[in-house]
Amino acid sequence: MTERLPSEREALKILRDVGCSEKVIDHCRAVADLAVEIAKRCVKNGLKVNMDLVKIGGLLHDIGRSRTHTVNHAIEGSKIAKKLNLPSVIVKVIERHVGGGIPIEEAKSLGWPPKDYTPQSIEEKIITYADKLIEGSRRIKIERTIKAFEEKLGKNHPAIQRLKDLHKEMESYISGL
Repeated sequence: MTERLPSEREALKILRDVGCSEKVIDHCRAVADLAVEIAKRCVKNGLKVNMDLVKIGGLLHDIGRSRTHTVNHAIEGSKIAKKLNLPSVIVKVIERHVGGGIPIEEAKSLGWPPKDYTPQSIEEKIITYADKLIEGSRRIKIERTIKAFEEKLGKNHPAIQRLKDLHKEMESYISGL
């Protein structure tokens, strides 16, 4: 049996109910809208994509920002989502959207439960990618995000290469963004 995804209206209510600011909600809307655009291009190029998951996952990806604005918002968000009995596919989006994903070794160094937090499904990758192309609620170029990561983490941090790899993969599915 498939778990029921919340509607767009329900997802927005969830964000407000858990205490996300309107600024975070605006960001989530922008990410969801861009993710849907990207997903449509992927579908046009022959990929099978769950559009509802892309939309709702995009809306809920930053639910953890109701508790923290650190990288740990992914873990906090997954705790909130599990407590609310949200579908496991949504929990995975929330856990795996940070950076270009976080492998088990880095997760351990962050004090996270030891597992792989890199996006696996096409929907997770689309939402993760869209998130890297939105700053606040405006669209930006991937180069700006890469530069910000380099300034924050250092030019040789493995997250930079993961982000570049995600960009290259998504570019192979779409064109003209």
